[in-house]
Order: sequence, then structure tokens, then C-alpha cells
Amino acid sequence: MQRFFISIVLSLAILGSFSLAQVPPGRIEVEFWYANKGLLGDALVALVNKFNEAQDRYWVTAVYKGGYATTMADAIAAFRAGQAPHIVQVYEVGTATMMAAAQLGAVYPLYQLFADTGVAFDFDQYIPAIRGYYSLLDGRMVALPFNASTAVMWYNKDAFRKAGLDPDNPPKTWAELRDAAKKIAASGAAEIPFTVSWLPWTMFEQLGALHNVPFATKENGFGGLDTELALLDHPLYLRHLENLVAMQNEGTFVYVGRDTTPDGTFPAGKAAILIASSALRGRIQQEANFEWGETYLPYYPDIVEQPYNSILGGAALWVMRRPDATKEHYKAVAEFLAFLSQPENVAWYHTYTGYLPTTVPGYELAKSQGYYDKNPGADIPVLQLMRGPTTENTRGIRLGDYGAIRDVIYDEVEATLQGKQSAMDAIKNIVARGNEILRNFEATYR
Repeated sequence: MQRFFISIVLSLAILGSFSLAQVPPGRIEVEFWYANKGLLGDALVALVNKFNEAQDRYWVTAVYKGGYATTMADAIAAFRAGQAPHIVQVYEVGTATMMAAAQLGAVYPLYQLFADTGVAFDFDQYIPAIRGYYSLLDGRMVALPFNASTAVMWYNKDAFRKAGLDPDNPPKTWAELRDAAKKIAASGAAEIPFTVSWLPWTMFEQLGALHNVPFATKENGFGGLDTELALLDHPLYLRHLENLVAMQNEGTFVYVGRDTTPDGTFPAGKAAILIASSALRGRIQQEANFEWGETYLPYYPDIVEQPYNSILGGAALWVMRRPDATKEHYKAVAEFLAFLSQPENVAWYHTYTGYLPTTVPGYELAKSQGYYDKNPGADIPVLQLMRGPTTENTRGIRLGDYGAIRDVIYDEVEATLQGKQSAMDAIKNIVARGNEILRNFEATYR
């Protein structure tokens, strides 16, 4: 199977998307818009090619549409024009928008698709924290989790040794992380003792989930469009932001920039500790020339004795409704999605790309193949997601126009780190500005 996939991925550089455009006579074609590029896009197209070659009735045409935001916006516009793709890849930030679109008839919910087509599908095979994110409150799954990630802590073992720290005993709590960062700064073991990527996701959303503290009302938005931000309802968020400011002032935390901008600081050896996506593993493996480790996110032990599960990043596959689609088109879609959920495909995509295995059988297969023995720490994101049953505070964040809310968080945190306002003012402003965005979204989709 590995040789099969490797040959397909290598051939993509030559064939491009041309081979996918040649639909054999008699095949029922479905259109799939995706947003990944590079290695991730190649892996996705490899799975499409495998499906197309595995049977002779259906044909999936994969079309790269650009980044996540562009792909989702184009899909919604195409639906309004009656020309939506049958399947579209949408990042987790767009989940609330797609759920709202489902209420307007734009989305064909996954549970209904498999019931209508009669294609066998085991929803329970999906890891609960992953399945729950893309499900209704009653547990019915609406979209297929595909490229899933969560946040983890990466650390430079060489820098730890230079600072007199145990490279095999990384920080578990925020107090331990701060102490480690102080020793790294004092020893000059790294230019940046500690930094973070995707700050709203890692320092606010994940923080709330690990401590079972609400980020928003209405079960973090899962319970309805009339949700509001809850950052003022618990001292955790204020305390944490104040700690980040204090760490910046003492030189142990360095704010590098928004989204993935800080990612490169770790494999380049500049940052000794980085909290970022688990999907960064592939880049670190390719670029880092030092010994490194991957471990669990830190927590505050006075708030919870044991941390809860972290929450998802990544994207899911959504089925769109279109006027010219027949039952056979949607049966083709169902067969393709069921194919993607097969353990061998989940395990291969996970081990090839660095994204998480979305199903328990996929995880178990990767484990039985010795992947985690050969790649220590690669199972940390899975184990972190599987900690205990999910709660209404750990299922994830489902807020309308959440990309705009994340921008607000960046704005206010940056102003605080620059000394322009207090941490309390930042939290108040995030809540006020964020709630205004939520009310506009509610008015649009109510």
C-alpha cells in the first residue's frame, strides 16, 4: 500500500490535475473542491486517484480552489448560483457558517446522506472529540472530519540540556513552563525561550477546553446562534493573559506574530518552546537539525487536577446540494467518503502528512504498524484528544464568523502586549467586539 501511494504522489508532479479531468466514459462524476496544497494537497489527490482506480462506476474530480477562506466563500457563492461542488473542504473556523448553511438547504448532512443512499458507514469509529465537533447536539454527524489537528507543545531538547533542564521531562504546568523559560533565557540556550502560533486557538480556545471552562455560552455556540463570549465569566482567561504579559516583560515569552508566522522559529532553532499545531511535525522533521520533543499542552493544576481533552483544528469535508445532482451522484459521494474512512486510508494519510488519525481503527492500525515506536510523541495529539469523555466546554468552538472574532483577539492582545491597555481592558474589548460580530451573524442566518 505504501509503494502504491508513493508512486501516485510522485507522479502528480508530472501529471498535475490533468489526469483527474479525464473522466472515463460511463462513470458518474462528482466534483470535489479542496483547499490544501503542496504535500497535503498531493496526499489528498492520491486518495482520490486510489478511489477512482479501485472501482469502475464513479469518478471523483478534485479541484484545487485556493486557501480555506476562498474555498468556502466560493462554494457558498456557487450554491447560490446552483453550481455548488458535490463535496467541499472547509476549515474548522467555518463550521458554524456551514451549519447555518445546512439550515438553509445548502448542505446535505452526513447522517442523512448515508441513510438516504444506504451506503454502510460506522459513525462511532470516529474519535469522540473529533466526531463531536462536526455533530449536532444529539450526536448526528453533519460533516466528515478529514485533516484533523490539535495543539501541542514542541520543545528543543538540545536547548533544554544547555539550560540545565531535563530533556526527557518537559514542563507539564504553566508554572513549570515559566521556570523552564527563565532558565533558557538566563543561559542563552535559545534566542526565544517561549512563543506560540495561532494565539487565539492555543492561548484561549485550547486553554478553556483543557480546564473545562466555557469560551462562549450555549455550549461554546453548539446550542444556538444566540451565543455570547464568556471570557469575563471565569478568571482563567484574565489570569493567563496577565501571565503572558508578565512573561514578555521578563523576557521569557516573545510574541512573534499571527497565525503560522511563529511556526518557523522552532525548526530554525530560534525558539526553545513553541505551542503550535500538531500538524507541524512534518516540517520539524524536515528542517530541524537538533533533537526535539513533542508533549502535552500545559495547564493550571489549581483549576483542574487533571486536564481535559484539547480541541480540533484542521478541516472537514462537507456535502453540498445542487439542482442537477441525482441519487447516483450522492451515492458516489457516500461511497467516496466511506472509502476515505477505511482504516488503511486514515492511517496512511495520518502517517504521510502528520495530521491526526480521525478514527480509532485508523489510529490502532498506525500503532500496529509501529509508527509511534519509530516516531516518539506522534501519538501525543491523539492521546490528548481522547482524554476522558468530552463536555460541553471541550467539544470545540462553534461561533459565527469566527475568523473575524479571532482577528479581534489578536488586535486586543497585541495592544496589551504593547502596553497600550490592561489585560482586563483587552478581555472586555474582546467580549464586546466579539458579541457584536455574533449578533450580526445571528441576524444574517436567523
